[in-house]
Amino acid sequence: MKFNFRIIINILGLLLMLSSIFMFFCLVFSIFLGGKDWWALLISALITFGAGLAVWLKTKNSTNKELRKRDGYLIVTSGWLVMSLFGTLPYILSGSIPSFTDAFFETISGFTTTGASILNDIEAVPSGILLWRSLTQWIGGMGIIVLTVAILPILGIGGMQLFVAEAPGIAPDKLKPRIKETAQRLWYIYLGLTVAELILLLLGGMPFFDALNHSLTTMATGGFSTKNSSAAEFTPYVQYVIIVFMFLAGTNFTLTYFGLKGNLKRVWRNEEFRKYIYIIGIFTLIIVISVFFNTDNGLEKSFRDSLFQVVAIITTTGYVSADYTSWGFFVTALIFIMMFIGASAGSTAGGVKIVRHIVLFKNSFLELKRQMHPSAVIPVRLNRKAINQEITYNVLAFIMIYMSVFATGVVVMSWIGVDFETAIGSVATSLGNIGPGLGSVGPVDNFSHLPGIGKWFLSFLMLMGRLELFTVMMLFTPYFWRRY
Repeated sequence: MKFNFRIIINILGLLLMLSSIFMFFCLVFSIFLGGKDWWALLISALITFGAGLAVWLKTKNSTNKELRKRDGYLIVTSGWLVMSLFGTLPYILSGSIPSFTDAFFETISGFTTTGASILNDIEAVPSGILLWRSLTQWIGGMGIIVLTVAILPILGIGGMQLFVAEAPGIAPDKLKPRIKETAQRLWYIYLGLTVAELILLLLGGMPFFDALNHSLTTMATGGFSTKNSSAAEFTPYVQYVIIVFMFLAGTNFTLTYFGLKGNLKRVWRNEEFRKYIYIIGIFTLIIVISVFFNTDNGLEKSFRDSLFQVVAIITTTGYVSADYTSWGFFVTALIFIMMFIGASAGSTAGGVKIVRHIVLFKNSFLELKRQMHPSAVIPVRLNRKAINQEITYNVLAFIMIYMSVFATGVVVMSWIGVDFETAIGSVATSLGNIGPGLGSVGPVDNFSHLPGIGKWFLSFLMLMGRLELFTVMMLFTPYFWRRY
């Protein structure tokens, strides 16, 4: 079986043209706000649109528009890489990030919604570039391909292959029989929640530009801020609003859909959603007690900072309201553990996802029962329904590979010359698409000081984590490229 390279390249051209539209949007804001970066955005948009249009026109007359599963995996991975490469242009041309390595790191950190940054003075960056930085996260939050499937009818052919290759979680729940309608409804919810957060932040007295950027990056669970001190810059009201929308962004969007339809019983019956609430509640309670008795913070601030950081890490948003590494080794250890949990499948969050942990633990405990009753057939149940054994195998394989990649990543970063604490923190946060880590890449630091090769390696881990390992790893297997 051959790859349909002609249609693959055609779709990449469409993605570039779509990306240029968002650059033009940032251009309008830059001109309106009197920014000096408008020309960089204009040139970037023209180059990106021109390149996309050229390859689209060259390949638009393809007679074979069939997309197979292998084509879908290749489109998704190459699409994110191509978008990230062209996404560096506004940074480089404006001089905000003159280094290509740093610009690519910042861009792929945006598209993968990781939120790791190399910028030492965010507030000195022009407004148009900051908006582009936030938009990369908002686009990447729901997914570039999912957006394209939603609005470009030409991708109706092969849409499921693209959706499955990119959509987070074990398997995307379809709200409607047609994949295009599903993608559209997901984006309606995503856009609606973004606008709702924007309104609430404005009601709290937040400036419009800051409110817009934080609404974009909250719903993407990305965490890019317009302030050097991140969310610590803002009032308690603003922080509570961000907490609520980080929580919603980390919830399965299918459940959000049913919740908006008034079917709250179906939402609460979802086992992953209940565990999501329990995990946040338990970690928050433990950390509140520790922070309250070991710092000078009052009860309300201890609660707010603890809840904020727990939700930010669990949902892999990565905003910072306080330096959690100053809360002691015990809390730091809990934060590190949370980096491997993740939020709900079918959300914009990264990480392992809670549903995988549920399946893993249930299967582990059932294995003890199987030892006592070797002839019994005891399936793993989720939401009171037996799940296919292939899903269990998939979960076990995913977690094994995830931990193997993490361990290998720590070795690689240590070999590069990074200290051990920074190595484990940078790898965990990049693979989990979280943002702040431990050591010298903690909540009050950034990634600018890391060696160039380390930034490229972490960029690769960000992409692997965002596309849930398998999509990227398949491209490195010989049988993926084998013709048959």
